[in-house]
Amino acid sequence: MNLGNELKKIIAPDRVLTRPIDLIAYASDASVYRLIPKAVVQPSTVQEIRELFALSSRARVPVTFRAAGTSLSGQAVTDGILVDISKYWRRISVDDDGSRVRLQPGTIGGVVNNILRPYGAKLGPDPASINACMMGGILANNASGMCCGVSQNSYHTLESLTFVLPNGNVTDTAAAAAAESFRTANPDIAQGLQGLRRQITDNGRLSERIRDKYRRKNTTGYSLNAFLDYSESVDIMRHLLIGSEGTLGYIAEAVMRTVPDLPLKYTGLLFFPDIQAAGSAIVPLRNSGAAALELMDRAALRSVADQSGALAEMKDLPDSAAAILVEYQCDAIDDLQSFKACAAGVFKDLSLVHPPDFTEEPKQQAALWQIRKGLFPSVGAVRELGTSVIIEDVVFPVERLDSAVTDLQALFEKHGYAKAIIFGHARDGNIHFVITQSFHEPAAVNQYDMFIRDVVSLVVDKYDGAIKAEHGTGRNMAPFVETEWGADAYAIMKSLKSLIDPDNLLNPDVIVNSDPNAHIKNLKSLPTVDPESDTCIECGFCEPKCPSRDLTLTPRQRIVVRREIARLRAGNGDDARLRSLMDDYAYDGVETCAADGLCATACPVRIDTGLLVKRLRKEAISDAAQRRAVRIAGRLGLWERLARAGLRLGHLTNRFLGARGVNAGLKLLGAVTGTRLPQWSEAMPTAAPGRIPSTSYEGAAAVYFPSCVARVMGKLPGEAAAQPLADTLVTLGERAGKPLWIPPACAGHCCGVPFSSKGYRAAYEQTVNDMIAALWEWSDSGRMPVVIDTSPCTYTLNSCRDDLTPANQKLHDALEITDSVAFVHDHLLGSLQVTSVDADVVLHPVCSLVKMDLTEKLLAVAKRCARTATIPIHAGCCGFAGDRGLLFPELTRSATKAEAEEVRSCSYGGYYSSSRTCELGMTIATGETYQSILYLVERATRDDREK
Repeated sequence: MNLGNELKKIIAPDRVLTRPIDLIAYASDASVYRLIPKAVVQPSTVQEIRELFALSSRARVPVTFRAAGTSLSGQAVTDGILVDISKYWRRISVDDDGSRVRLQPGTIGGVVNNILRPYGAKLGPDPASINACMMGGILANNASGMCCGVSQNSYHTLESLTFVLPNGNVTDTAAAAAAESFRTANPDIAQGLQGLRRQITDNGRLSERIRDKYRRKNTTGYSLNAFLDYSESVDIMRHLLIGSEGTLGYIAEAVMRTVPDLPLKYTGLLFFPDIQAAGSAIVPLRNSGAAALELMDRAALRSVADQSGALAEMKDLPDSAAAILVEYQCDAIDDLQSFKACAAGVFKDLSLVHPPDFTEEPKQQAALWQIRKGLFPSVGAVRELGTSVIIEDVVFPVERLDSAVTDLQALFEKHGYAKAIIFGHARDGNIHFVITQSFHEPAAVNQYDMFIRDVVSLVVDKYDGAIKAEHGTGRNMAPFVETEWGADAYAIMKSLKSLIDPDNLLNPDVIVNSDPNAHIKNLKSLPTVDPESDTCIECGFCEPKCPSRDLTLTPRQRIVVRREIARLRAGNGDDARLRSLMDDYAYDGVETCAADGLCATACPVRIDTGLLVKRLRKEAISDAAQRRAVRIAGRLGLWERLARAGLRLGHLTNRFLGARGVNAGLKLLGAVTGTRLPQWSEAMPTAAPGRIPSTSYEGAAAVYFPSCVARVMGKLPGEAAAQPLADTLVTLGERAGKPLWIPPACAGHCCGVPFSSKGYRAAYEQTVNDMIAALWEWSDSGRMPVVIDTSPCTYTLNSCRDDLTPANQKLHDALEITDSVAFVHDHLLGSLQVTSVDADVVLHPVCSLVKMDLTEKLLAVAKRCARTATIPIHAGCCGFAGDRGLLFPELTRSATKAEAEEVRSCSYGGYYSSSRTCELGMTIATGETYQSILYLVERATRDDREK
């Protein structure tokens, strides 16, 4: 049987992935395990899921479902058929005024919470990875997190499920006759579940054991509490699926009860002299009403001490120190005051290294939480290169946490893990520990094996805790499920698996596994490959930010494939696979990367995969081409004029031949010159006038440098009445009494982005150095601030220091380079007469604006100048990336799909951004004309004569 051909009979061929690059890209999740699938499929309907189950049974090939792939325990990898449900299962709807939310498994938890925020509600589960992980994994792992404890986890906030069992039967548990329908469609399963329930209820000791285990966090094995909490087979089944790690069926949709998103919070970081003192503080802090108590030992704090937002106190703590992130939450001022008073009473009895420092300011609170949420990847980043990162999450009785943590540290010392760290949800006795480990030698694997066995013994035998709290059992703890639960409970779990999946084809060897050494097989190595990405531990936090994630590869996958290429080059594989990976990586890995750097904003260690891609582009360019780019960089004034002439010619040709005719000509010209040329669009702007407004140096408040994009690209369709962008900003300065001066010699100067993004490194360095020298001269040696009207140019000029000569670095340090959004917000709005435009407007924050942390200022400007202003929940990189959206229009189509659908679902009176090329991309994507935010400000500040 040809598996690929059989799969294509079920699923459209473009959703059946069998190229080596696809299989490698999905061979890794966030765990230390790696398996190469036989095929990756992306079903879009329940019927396709049913047919996949049938094919799996006929072909005897295992099936594993994967959502975000942020699993830490090896649940989302397989050597069978990997079913990627991240792309076509993203529907979300809010019911009952926010008290319930209906969602599919491919929705990101953080997106769900963003949609629920206006209702004052959120999901109960709150894992640290919520901005990356998807609901399929949250449900299948019974995820919990920082604040939800046991009562608000996935199991306890579940309302209903629609699921598909391996036999192909589909059940909606919310249907009126769901119980009867389930019994009729699945008589053997329904009877079998009742038989297992009787085995439990007839065994008083086992029943009490189960009840006791689930009073604390526990995701080891199956959710046996379902047999005690429910009597109907369908209700038992829907709760068994929670925490089943995709081994019992497919969750197609869930309805979750939400919990209040309490608006008032009181947050701080308490520092203790040692971890025992911190452990002893957990109970009194919990009793004071703290919603979250996040423990971090000294090694954990050290790993994030140099990150943005880290507190200064974190660098000078004693080696034995520890900290607890404490947060109180409520919805009334009186309650907040009460919490403050209660907390103060507890604090005075604690042994602290520094006085308590708490905040109610949301930005400071977010910075504190970012320290905690980024711990696992951050620890991975400071590991010895070439080693893997292993995280485990265990549960101890809270009352014995101080001694348990001490015992755990003793195991680190015993087994040679000097750099191990401890952190976790101490309020629930849930402790995570992270070790770094090489798996290159048998002795190292044996070291890990002995350590894990000692950990299991410590947790189970000494403290009667749980070896898994919230990350799922996975491959790493499957051999020890019986050790924790005992023979009777484990027999129930094995019977359950056999009852639902008699052929053991649904994610086999996860949870139920008879191999005592499963945890040390299929281990993943992390070879050193690229300096830009060697610190990556493949956690997947970056993926939701990536504009190419639904088209080709994500940042994580780009790194995963690079590592496989390194393995093969080292002689660990066949040449045919290496050639295939190299050939496909050119498009999938390099050409379709927007190099926007947004991945770094989600990465706890700020890995910018765009920098890697820019280097790879540079290496692919010949020396002759690099020299040609340098010559072009020296004649930018000429190329500006040619670009404007090209736009005029394009519009003239378009008038007679249409866009198809223009593109036919461009394709022919590209074939003749051997160059990929941009595609023409009906939305292309006209040529800019080629002149700059007349301004005066005398009395100017700032230097205004119109970007080359603004000097070349004029009006978009729908902007017939708009004046040039440079004139608009000059007008705003005059109205505010803060006139701007445009240097007459600005033509021919550029920040260098067009060169750097394509890999023309020498041309970029020449251009940006010339630019800084010119800004220094124009600004009167840094006396006047410099304003830029295009956000990517502002970002580049503010972040180019390492690319400058030593002399220009000194000039750069003395320059104040400001984006027009910030300049209007900080310096002009307060001096302008603003009359809000009677319109609802929508914004597209470009990547560079996000990286400069100016999104809130963009929103504030728009809210001041319009009736309402909205940033779409799905706003992200448009993938246009200068001209890449014209070279590879499929990238922009894919990147903007969700945002464009969201924008088109509402009616707006204006569409605004801060970069002409991104505005072009969004105009093409939505069919609506996007403009610079400066046009909205100008419109809202006209006086009666101008109107």
